[in-house]
Amino acid sequence: MPTMDTLKAAARRIKRDAYALLLAYRDPRTPWYARAFAAFVVARTFSPIDLIPDFIPVLGYLDDLILTPLYIRLAVRLIPPEVMADARLAAEKMEAEKKQVRWAYALLVLLIWGGLLYLLARGLWGLLNIK
Repeated sequence: MPTMDTLKAAARRIKRDAYALLLAYRDPRTPWYARAFAAFVVARTFSPIDLIPDFIPVLGYLDDLILTPLYIRLAVRLIPPEVMADARLAAEKMEAEKKQVRWAYALLVLLIWGGLLYLLARGLWGLLNIK
């Protein structure tokens, strides 16, 4: 039975390959059939709308846990190895650069939500203090 570290490493590889597919799709060395399938996989993976919603028991999670990694692995096999190697390197570089900026965006979002909650609380307090 796989350990938690093994599963985390596999999840990181799948995530990296999903970003690499996006980059390999744009590469002119990628054949048209691999491009078409990679476009389908990338759109399906990064889409906020699931084809099978997660609230459907078993099938929703089956879709996310089994089918998506399977599609990613199949798309990776269709793309020439040299293109995929270049795309993986670019995806790793992109991920390393993104981690440095991530906290600034998170802080900005928290400040915006905090401001909105303050305005909402102030407005509700004004409505409740009617004299």
